[in-house]
Amino acid sequence: MSQIQPAATVPVSPAYRRYVLTALVVVYAFNFIDRQILGILAVPIKAELHLSDTRLGMMGGIAFALFYTFLGIPVARLADRSSRTWIMTIALGLWSALTAACGMAQNFTQLFLLRLGVGVGEAGGVAPAYSLICDYYPPAERARALSLYSFGIPIGSALGLVAGGVLSTLINWRAAFFLVGAAGLVLVPIFRLTVREPARGLFDGAPANDTKPTLLAVGAVLFRKPSFWALALGAASSSMMGYAAFFWFPSFFHRSFGLSVYNASVDFGAIYLAGGLTGMWLGGVLADRFGASHKGAYAAVPAVAFACVLPFFVVALLSTSLPLTLGVLIVPVALSLAWLGPVLAAVQHLVPATMRTTASAIFLFINNLIGIGIGTFAIGALSDAMQYRFGAESLRYAILAGSGFYLVAAAFLLFAARRLERDWER
Repeated sequence: MSQIQPAATVPVSPAYRRYVLTALVVVYAFNFIDRQILGILAVPIKAELHLSDTRLGMMGGIAFALFYTFLGIPVARLADRSSRTWIMTIALGLWSALTAACGMAQNFTQLFLLRLGVGVGEAGGVAPAYSLICDYYPPAERARALSLYSFGIPIGSALGLVAGGVLSTLINWRAAFFLVGAAGLVLVPIFRLTVREPARGLFDGAPANDTKPTLLAVGAVLFRKPSFWALALGAASSSMMGYAAFFWFPSFFHRSFGLSVYNASVDFGAIYLAGGLTGMWLGGVLADRFGASHKGAYAAVPAVAFACVLPFFVVALLSTSLPLTLGVLIVPVALSLAWLGPVLAAVQHLVPATMRTTASAIFLFINNLIGIGIGTFAIGALSDAMQYRFGAESLRYAILAGSGFYLVAAAFLLFAARRLERDWER
């Protein structure tokens, strides 16, 4: 890995900034296509490999989160000292190749291990991007820029759903893994050749490319800032339900409403895309608007959104009318994803520019270890446990039980809102 590349110390053109952000969004979308495609393919994979909901939850949660979570911090340490664009290039190539390899799995163990490998690759795909965006955009625009970057989540998730549903219907679930993995590999040289490494801290004072803080130093800064831990735990609480809901909703539509894999993928993909884009954009805009005068808004805006999620989920999940369920779900999807821009922007401002990638990785470590590692598995295990009482409807009630975590998330973020003003890095 090359050391930090020399970078221009003057702002780049607005057009190139937009191109870089677009490229990062595309890479993030592929991150989520490869990460979430397993959710729609769970139906045919379960049938062919004879898996329980618990084992499916292990592949969708623990298998991915294990190395993805624990490798995030060392990879981020490397990114704070060397080229972030190179790290993202290698990560994109690795997770795409291993996603394609998932199509060759013959049993649970093989697929579990390959999903571990996808997590290894994706460990280098997110925290470096947060840092890059902060070096391309000034502080007043970062929540919106990070919200736009987070568009990769609903775009990639929706594309993963639709691609998985269409390909598994027209060919089989193995072809879906092959083709989406190959598409990611095509993107690798384009990203490497067109996205430049910017100067660090350009919008936060003098560029700080030569400063290399230790992990202990980053930890010491974060230890003194309770708002960071409240933001991380709040995001993790919401992610427990967020990742689980995305993974299990296609199976819920198949079991409770009798939808085919194709129809479940198209219907839920459309909901996730429309709701996700709306919620993320509004969250970023409102946080930048109110955060200019009160930093606590970066946590308060998503806290209010989380507090409003539960009643909509209750209506959607208890309804036996498919049109009503589909229509109502758009609202909680939007509200549950409004946190991304504001919270990610706040995390970037709690540490100096030279610590951002590592701080982001620590944030992601907490968020993903709890959110991905526990949420998807817990809902699957709960569904199996409730099957004796509720039969095919057990998944409906397991998801409903998990939606209470949004209230926990709101409480953590309200605490963070009270501390952000004093913890903000000036």
